[in-house]
Amino acid sequence: MLSLGCTRPFMTGLQKTLRCLTQGSNSFQKIFAGRVLACPQSTDSKTGNEHWHTGKRWHFTVAGLLTGTGGVLIWGLHKNQVERAKTKDTISTEQVDNHEMPSGHRQSGSQTYTRAEVIQHKTLADRVWVTYLNDVYDITDFIELHPGGERIMLAAGGALEPFWAMYAVHKQEHVLDILKGYKIGELCSEDKREANLNASDPYIKEPQRHPAFRVNSSKPFNAEPPADILAANYLTPNDLFFKRNHLPVPDINPLTYRLQIEGEGIKSLSLSLEEIHSKFPKHTVIATLQCAGNRRSEMNKIKQVKGLDWGIAAIGNASWSGAKLCDVLTSVGVKEEEWEHVHFEGLDKDLSGTPYAASIPIHKAMDKHGDVLLAYEMNGEDLPKDHGFPVRVIVPGIVGARNVKWVGRIFVSKEESTSHWQQNDYKGFSPSVDWDTVDFRTAPAIQDLPVQSAITEPHNGSNISATCEEITVKGYAWSGGGREIIRVDVSLDGGKSWQVASLTGQQQKAGRAWAWKLWTLTAPLPIGQEQLEIVCKAVDSSYNVQPDTVAPIWNLRGVLSNAWHRIYISVQK
Repeated sequence: MLSLGCTRPFMTGLQKTLRCLTQGSNSFQKIFAGRVLACPQSTDSKTGNEHWHTGKRWHFTVAGLLTGTGGVLIWGLHKNQVERAKTKDTISTEQVDNHEMPSGHRQSGSQTYTRAEVIQHKTLADRVWVTYLNDVYDITDFIELHPGGERIMLAAGGALEPFWAMYAVHKQEHVLDILKGYKIGELCSEDKREANLNASDPYIKEPQRHPAFRVNSSKPFNAEPPADILAANYLTPNDLFFKRNHLPVPDINPLTYRLQIEGEGIKSLSLSLEEIHSKFPKHTVIATLQCAGNRRSEMNKIKQVKGLDWGIAAIGNASWSGAKLCDVLTSVGVKEEEWEHVHFEGLDKDLSGTPYAASIPIHKAMDKHGDVLLAYEMNGEDLPKDHGFPVRVIVPGIVGARNVKWVGRIFVSKEESTSHWQQNDYKGFSPSVDWDTVDFRTAPAIQDLPVQSAITEPHNGSNISATCEEITVKGYAWSGGGREIIRVDVSLDGGKSWQVASLTGQQQKAGRAWAWKLWTLTAPLPIGQEQLEIVCKAVDSSYNVQPDTVAPIWNLRGVLSNAWHRIYISVQK
């Protein structure tokens, strides 16, 4: 159940129950504390779902739980343990042998399962199984009690490790002790993680990806994280940053890597990775990258377009470090007035050997305030393989398609790149243009992106109780070209009335606001409504504002989708 910032009246009966429970053994307090810590929740809820620890804060935690769903949680945990204890010895041998485990029962024996069997248990109807290390657990009965709510379902049918890596608080002894109570067996020794890939498959050396991703295509790999993760982190974690690949991910040896710098009439240069590190000053820029097709799915609802069906999470914010492109180009004698464009070619290639390629205007590349980087670090770590290791181009404020990964060649030219992705893709057109009439030569390649915002919490289609006094809405906002977000307006009634959200994010210099702003609005829940239409719109420093509907900006490629973002939630009485 999604937590939406709800407060409830004090319940005398519940207080008595809590008093009895908290006067119990230390072990019960320890177990309960473990449950609270099982998955950090955003601080939308005012019910005490913060990152509390055991010890002195135990009684403060209980006090916080006296309001809201926390009291139900502690009662439920106690009741669940009692029920399990009562029926511990009632499972027949035949039931165990046939995997017919009644609700609430667990076994810790030597029953073995394959990963294929685990994957089949992804819903409450089929019972939810997960793995940790080599053990298999049935966590169905814990899901309703999980402080992190529905996020636990992201691991359903799979491994817990990727999710616990996100929330290190799980890796505590008492949390592992709780998990042991849900063990039903072990993975069979024959089950190996290696996929049976064809040796000729160009995607055979693809890196592993986080299982939380919503995959839009597997070859090439394109995926976005769960939307609510975006607003939880100003800097998007590397392994949850959206993936946009056009071709197979190249396998590059950093020791033999060379970056070629070329152009007619300039001194050619071949740089190793070590030379990029040592010969040029290191600069760090916090910048947001957004795919041109972010929110394309909303255009598909108007009329089908061609392209990956991106939701609202084909966007991310990171700290990038590397050499400034202007420093490298200046070192070989490039002068801005002599050229028009800078081209980038990646080391990712199709079967014909054609690389992914793009170009940007020379003035952007040579502007020392443009902050274009040859980046080799992302969030303080070496670039991940999916994000361009060992070197990629970061062009702040510009569409993601020009931020070429695995860059192997850079050259200056008086002409724009002739690549498919520059000339016959990533361009916007009138809603009147269709595939019979489109002429890609008539539209410029996208560079700067328009102002954008979206709601990441609550989810579209979720519910909130009418007894809640408040509702909390969260999201992100960003604009291209270094234009800062100065305001986000949020409406709970479809745009009839508006409230201003609170913005968070690093302050950046005027004209160089490359990073997004995260925003939050906590407001009284409208009285007497059965459904809320929640809308957001952002305003940037040039006073650009998002259009109110999708239809007037619809285009056949589904790019530049930046209309007001709308979600609908039900109010349950």
